[in-house]
Amino acid sequence: MKHLKKVLAEAVEGAGIKSALSQESAVILWGAVVGKAVSSAAKAERVESGVLVVKVETSVWRQELHMQKSEIIKKINKKIGTKAIKDIRFI
Repeated sequence: MKHLKKVLAEAVEGAGIKSALSQESAVILWGAVVGKAVSSAAKAERVESGVLVVKVETSVWRQELHMQKSEIIKKINKKIGTKAIKDIRFI
């Protein structure tokens, strides 16, 4: 008899939704990855084809986050456990 966790993992992978679930995890994990100060000024909204869309309150925050983009991508992907996020678009 298989464990429930293994059965669920096989079902998710078989349905072809593993990538979509990994990408959506980035939205949920945004605050944990960037911290309280950043998450109060910038909210992850959605993922479109591997691009995390983040709404930012001010242009100053947008510029600061843009400079840290590659590091944020690395941290998010590490937390997710895959390379689901390829880019971040700050709006």
